[in-house]
Amino acid sequence: MNSGDYTYIWQASDWPAWRYDLAALAGPLADVSRAQGLLLGRLADIGLALRDQANLAALTEDVVKTSEIEGEQLNVASVRSSIARRLGVDIGALAPVDRHVEGVVEMVLDATTNCDAPVTRERLFGWHAALFPTGYSGLSKIAIGAWRDDANGPMQVVSGPVGRQRVHFEAPPADRIEQETSPFLDWINGSLNEPPLIKAGLGHLWFVTLHPFDDGNGRIARAIGDLLLARAEGSPQRFYSLSAQIQRERKAYYDILERTQKGTLDVTEWMAWFLATLHSAVDQAQHTLDAVLAKARFWQHWASTPLNERQAMLLNRLLDGFEGKLTSSKWAAIAQCSPDTALRDVNELLARGVLRKSDAGGRSTSYELNDLHEGGRPGRSI
Repeated sequence: MNSGDYTYIWQASDWPAWRYDLAALAGPLADVSRAQGLLLGRLADIGLALRDQANLAALTEDVVKTSEIEGEQLNVASVRSSIARRLGVDIGALAPVDRHVEGVVEMVLDATTNCDAPVTRERLFGWHAALFPTGYSGLSKIAIGAWRDDANGPMQVVSGPVGRQRVHFEAPPADRIEQETSPFLDWINGSLNEPPLIKAGLGHLWFVTLHPFDDGNGRIARAIGDLLLARAEGSPQRFYSLSAQIQRERKAYYDILERTQKGTLDVTEWMAWFLATLHSAVDQAQHTLDAVLAKARFWQHWASTPLNERQAMLLNRLLDGFEGKLTSSKWAAIAQCSPDTALRDVNELLARGVLRKSDAGGRSTSYELNDLHEGGRPGRSI
């Protein structure tokens, strides 16, 4: 049977008999494994504390970007604080955290730190409930911690304005969800019949094709992928973010997903894209690790410099990569202090050489981190 005989892969007579050309994927599999080995080799040399910081950075990016793919913007400081508290990593002052952030963090951490635990309906229901703590997706009330019922029509992925919407995909009907999820869960929890990285790519694709919930299917599919990657590596710690790389290649992600879901059960093209994206994610983690090491060097360099809590917090915000310009008024807003206090904080750091005035023009004076003389990173501003 070819794809011209049906609309979506789940309608094929041999669904879900996934096929792929392992010989064609051997090179990409080897490339990803080599990149993972290089990253883990660097991590092995930096000590436990910095490994924890690298893990924190990767998980923070993962949580933020898996929501960003769905059009939701989470507060980065809140996400980092939530993860740090749960992992016992010291990052100084913690930012306020709302229950929506907590829910996404709970799901991602459960998927990775408990990667060896079975994936069950109840576990997936728990993840779904954590993603939607109010019982609403936007203004729409949805079924929480339960499979969708299609009460409002078939589950479709659409784009475009109302009246001219394009249907990219239609999921299996709700009355098939229970029988469809059983073999999926058995496969996830069964012995490996595929190379582990292949299984991670298939798990992501399979779940997002089932689309068993009213909302949150993409985020849960990426969490399942992360869980299978953690199993593949034999480590609950994450040092790269596949979700962040998918966000960087969001259009290509949706394009390959649509082609695959409207194609045949030969998913070699999907797997090649998945492995290439995974490779890019691991390579990008090298830059994240560079930033973690640079932050450690910064604090070693200024260890004897007296700082108040506001100064330490704002310096960490700079080191963690906020974009824009740091002005005294922005300092006051972030630190929740008066303009006079903010200016005094900044002037103290200027006098000690921690900050410098930015060369960038503008109506307001802005500041950035001073370069370190001993292999430091360039000054950064927010």
